[in-house]
Amino acid sequence: MSRTSMAGARLRAASSGGNRWVVLIVLCISLLLVALDATVLHVAVPSVTQDLNPGAVQLLWIVDAYPLVCASLLILFGTLGDRVGRRRVLLFGYALFGLASAVAALATTPEILIGARALLGVGGAMIMPATLSLLRAVFPDRRERAVAIGIWTAVAAVGAAVGPVLGGFLVEHFWWGSVFLINIPLMAVILPLGRWLLPESKGSAEGPWDVLGALMAAAGVLGVVLGVKRLGAGEGVVGPGTLGPLCIGAALLVVFVRRQKRREHPLIDMRMFSRPTFTTAVGCIVLAMLALVGLELIAVQYLQLVLGLSPLETGLRLLPLTFAAMAAGATGSYTLRRIGPRRMVSYGFVLTAAAVLCLVAMGQHDKPWLLTGAFVLLGLGLQTTLFGAYESMLSEAPAESAGGAAAIGETSYQLGAGMGIALLGSVMNAAYAPALASVQGVPSGASAHAANSLGEAYEVAAGLGGPAGAALRSAARHAFVHGLHVTLVVSAGLLLLGALAALRLPRVMECGAPAACAAEVPAPRDRTRVEAESPA
Repeated sequence: MSRTSMAGARLRAASSGGNRWVVLIVLCISLLLVALDATVLHVAVPSVTQDLNPGAVQLLWIVDAYPLVCASLLILFGTLGDRVGRRRVLLFGYALFGLASAVAALATTPEILIGARALLGVGGAMIMPATLSLLRAVFPDRRERAVAIGIWTAVAAVGAAVGPVLGGFLVEHFWWGSVFLINIPLMAVILPLGRWLLPESKGSAEGPWDVLGALMAAAGVLGVVLGVKRLGAGEGVVGPGTLGPLCIGAALLVVFVRRQKRREHPLIDMRMFSRPTFTTAVGCIVLAMLALVGLELIAVQYLQLVLGLSPLETGLRLLPLTFAAMAAGATGSYTLRRIGPRRMVSYGFVLTAAAVLCLVAMGQHDKPWLLTGAFVLLGLGLQTTLFGAYESMLSEAPAESAGGAAAIGETSYQLGAGMGIALLGSVMNAAYAPALASVQGVPSGASAHAANSLGEAYEVAAGLGGPAGAALRSAARHAFVHGLHVTLVVSAGLLLLGALAALRLPRVMECGAPAACAAEVPAPRDRTRVEAESPA
C-alpha cells in the first residue's frame, strides 16, 4: 500500500511544474538510443560483409533481427509495464540493451551478431512502449501532450537519420563494431539517471496478467513478419519457409484477438479498435513505415554503390531529412491545432509521396541539389504524418491502457518497417535480377550470383575482369537504378493510399477547452456530439 502511494505521489510530482519536461528529456534520450540502433548499422553493412562474410540470408537477418524481435515483443512488454510498472520495465530494458551492445560489438561470426541484434530487439521492446506510455501518464493535458509527442517523434526521426552519419564516421575511423560500442557508456549514464528521475506509472492491475496471451501475440507477430521476410528474400509464396510462418502467425493472432475479447481483464482492450480514429491512426503508421523503411535501405545502397559515396558522405547526405523532421516535430502541435488530424496526416502522406517521386529523376550520376530537396520534403512529410497519427492514437486510448496502446503503435511501426524491407526488397529484386540473366560474355553461374545484389555483382565483375567484368558491372548499375525507380513508384502508391486512409481521422483536434484537454477522451457517442458542436 505504501509503495503504491509513493509511486502515485512520484507521478503527481513529475506531472507538475517543470518536472514533467525533465522527464521528457530522459524519455527522449532513451528513444534516441533505440532509434539510433535501428539505422546506425545500415552504412556499416559493406564492412560487416567484408569482415564476417555472411550469406545473403544471414545479411538480411543481421539488418532485420532487431526490428523483427522488437516488433514481436512490444505487446508483451508494453502490457507487462501496465501491470508491474513502466519505469521498472524501462530500466531492465536499459541494462539488457547495454549488454547486447557489447556482445554485438565483439561478434566474430554472423550467428553471434544476429543473436546480439535479437537481444537488442528484446531491450528495445522494453524501452519503446515504456517511453510513450510514461509520456501519456506525465502529460494528461492534451495540448501539452501534443507538444511532448512532437518532441518525441522529432527525436525518433533525428535518431534514425543521425544513425547513418554516426555510423559512417565510426566505420571510417574505427571498425564496424564501434557502432554498437557507443551504446555502453550512454546506457551506463541513462540507467542511474532514469532510476533517479523517472516516476513509476502503472495501469489497471485488476485480474491476472495473461501470460499465454502475451506469448501468443509475440509468436503471432513473429510468424507473420518472418513469413514476409522469407518472401522478401526471394522464396515462393507457397514454400514452407514462407507459407508456414505466415499461416501459423496469422492463426495465432486471430486466436489472440478472440481470447482478449472473451477475457474479463484482457491484455489489450479490443474495444479501442472499434474507434475509427484509433484504428485509422494505427493503419497510417503501418503504411508510412511500409513505404519508407525498405526504401531507405535501398537508398543507402544507391548512394554508396552507384554514386560511390563513402559511409560518412552517405550519412551527411541524409542530414537534410533530419533537420526537416526536427522542424516538423517542433511545429507539429501548432499544425495539429490549426488544420486538425485529418488534413495533417493526409497532407503529410501527399508531401512524402511527392518527395519520393522526385527521386525518380535520380540516375547514374549524382544530383546533390535534387537529393537535398527531396530529402527535405521527405523529412517534413514523414514527420508530419507520424506526429498526427501517434498523437491521435495515444489521445484516443484511456490512460490505464497507455502501455497497451503504446505497444500497438510501436508494433505497427516495427511491423510496417519489417514488412517494408521485405516488400520493397522483393520489388527491387524482381526489377533488378532479370536484367542480369544474359549479359554478353558472362557465364550463367556468374550472372546468377550477380543477380543477388549490386554489391555481389561488383565482386563477381572484379573477379571476371576484362570486357566481361566491365559489361557485368555496367549492366548491374543500370539494373539497380531501374529497380530503384520501380521501387520508388510503388512506395509513392502506398503513401497515396495512406493519404486516402487518413480521411477517416477527425477534422478537428477535439480539445475545445483546457479542462477538456486534461480529462479523458470521451466515448465515441459523446465525441459525435462534440464534433457536431465544433465548427467545421
